[in-house]
Amino acid sequence: MRRIFIALPLLLTATPVLAQQTDEQLWLQTNGSFTVGEDEKVTLEGIIRFGNAAEGLNHAEAGVLYTHTLPSGIELSFGYRHVEDWNKGVTLPNEERLRQMVMVPLGSGFNGRLRFEQRFNNTAPEIGFRLRPRLGFETPLGTKGLKLFATQEHYFNFNDTDYGQRRGHERMRNAVGLSVPLGGKLRGEVGYLNQYRFGRDGRRDQMDHALTLTLNFNVGDISGAGD
Repeated sequence: MRRIFIALPLLLTATPVLAQQTDEQLWLQTNGSFTVGEDEKVTLEGIIRFGNAAEGLNHAEAGVLYTHTLPSGIELSFGYRHVEDWNKGVTLPNEERLRQMVMVPLGSGFNGRLRFEQRFNNTAPEIGFRLRPRLGFETPLGTKGLKLFATQEHYFNFNDTDYGQRRGHERMRNAVGLSVPLGGKLRGEVGYLNQYRFGRDGRRDQMDHALTLTLNFNVGDISGAGD
């Protein structure tokens, strides 16, 4: 329980008390993972998000991530995502992302993740560079496989682009939730995520309140190494 109370302040650190405008959202995600060797894993990802301000579907992503785990437990990953956005039924410019990540176990249920992204928008030739550090925490609750998790993540843009990216601290995300075993190799997650976007170019700050639902499925080793 002591670790739980240590982790919960992640959700409060540096979070503004009141945003100038808010939105209520629903985020859905599915992750399917399989191993291709003792230390390699591939994950297929699908994301759909709905928001009141956009009057329905406003965001979708499809991606793949390759991960290699070192003997120390550090994970090195790289991957790709295709991103689509909508606003009140109108299709917005799409985006392609390349990403590289390092995940480091910190002990006592904590981990640190650093994600570096390159963003390609179909309306302008510039590449947007973005860094996303995240601190995470997870701990079991009882003996039935139930787990509590909490994360805090920040977005730092390295450059300006014609399609709208602005240099500097763009946003932060704070999340808390429960991970539940659903049988076999399937787990579900339900949580609350608070996202705060800092206003740029005269725009007001934005706070999003999101209910998050995730399904994680691990199909195991498909390399045939154990045959």
